[in-house]
Amino acid sequence: MARKPLMAGNWKMNNTISEAVVLTQEISNHFERDWDETVDVIVCPPFVDLKPVWTVLDFDKTGISVAAQNVFWEPKGAYTGEVSVPMIKEAGCVASIVGHSERRELFGETNEDVNRKVKALTDADMFAIVCVGESLTIRDEGTTLDYVCAQVRAAFAGIDVFKAKDCVVAYEPIWAIGTGRTATPEQAEEVCAAIRATIADLYDEETAEGMRVLYGGSMNPGNVASLLEMPNIDGGLIGGASLEAGSFISLIEACI
Repeated sequence: MARKPLMAGNWKMNNTISEAVVLTQEISNHFERDWDETVDVIVCPPFVDLKPVWTVLDFDKTGISVAAQNVFWEPKGAYTGEVSVPMIKEAGCVASIVGHSERRELFGETNEDVNRKVKALTDADMFAIVCVGESLTIRDEGTTLDYVCAQVRAAFAGIDVFKAKDCVVAYEPIWAIGTGRTATPEQAEEVCAAIRATIADLYDEETAEGMRVLYGGSMNPGNVASLLEMPNIDGGLIGGASLEAGSFISLIEACI
């Protein structure tokens, strides 16, 4: 089954509203209108930037989608500082990142939290970009595959196949995020293949072959081609390289 590549730009805590509008316009200006037939592109701005970014993209009719970087699982209530699925959906989002390593490590997000967020998103006919990955300690211990696949199983626990099939899994070796270090294509492929096998075990081969698995550890214009050559890597969850229009466009072009 041919899977359509996906490039998702995670802006993290960068770009004020005015800066986000400028970056979005720059990306839009360089995005060829027929590219959306070949590659899916998502930008993931901070919450305050979501609607302004969506407005630029909607006006330009580029086919680029918008997703949030995080979301809470309850639809409303006394949860000061949180943002709900209905809120991001009305702001124009089609999805949200969940379980990013920074959320897990800095803010104590658990596998159970990730599962609740996946359920909330899929119940609202949105999809989750589920992040999984190991620390350097776990890799050095030789338990990477067991650890990552356990994260995948936890994220999709109790999620119906019809709701799970449109979700995306992003493998992000924590030791490669923002460090300039990158897993070799072979290292990344080994884990992405194991993720796909886990999805097949949870659901079925058809679902596993249809679900996109991204690489999310310092993908950049210098390594994108070798990573995309791997049969189980279907694109990237891009951090720093998505903050500059030229570099992000070059990563998109690598999928064409």
